Amino acid sequence: MVWTPRATVAAVIEREGRFLIVEEPARNSEGTVFNQPAGHLEKDESLQQAVIREVNEETAWQFTPQYILGVYQYQPPAGDKTYMRTTYVGTVDNHQPDQILEDGIIQACWLTRSELLARSSQLRSPMVIECIDDYLKGIRYPLELYRNFE
Repeated sequence: MVWTPRATVAAVIEREGRFLIVEEPARNSEGTVFNQPAGHLEKDESLQQAVIREVNEETAWQFTPQYILGVYQYQPPAGDKTYMRTTYVGTVDNHQPDQILEDGIIQACWLTRSELLARSSQLRSPMVIECIDDYLKGIRYPLELYRNFE
């Protein structure tokens, strides 16, 4: 059997020192967790199409990618799955507050880095803060870093 990592995307979106974050139920436990808008790459879509779709489904905002922040590999301590997460930086507009959010999303909210650190035990993974810190360091790669051959 061939081992295959799971391809995921995420978005870092900042406005006036606050980051667009989603709150969702914790997997296999009680409570909730906080994460960037994120999700899995679906068949026949590019990474950029996936991140635009995921942001919209989870937050009801229209996302415009501007940069690639980085590619992050993560294996949760209690699992055998590995995630390869391509994280984008961009802006949002055209909010649709009446849109029903993707199943499992409790809410989308704007939180500061300090507010996220205060919830560190509720972060979905260490990638949440790592991505924000990389963003705050000014790390940016052009969208052309990723090429999709159809």
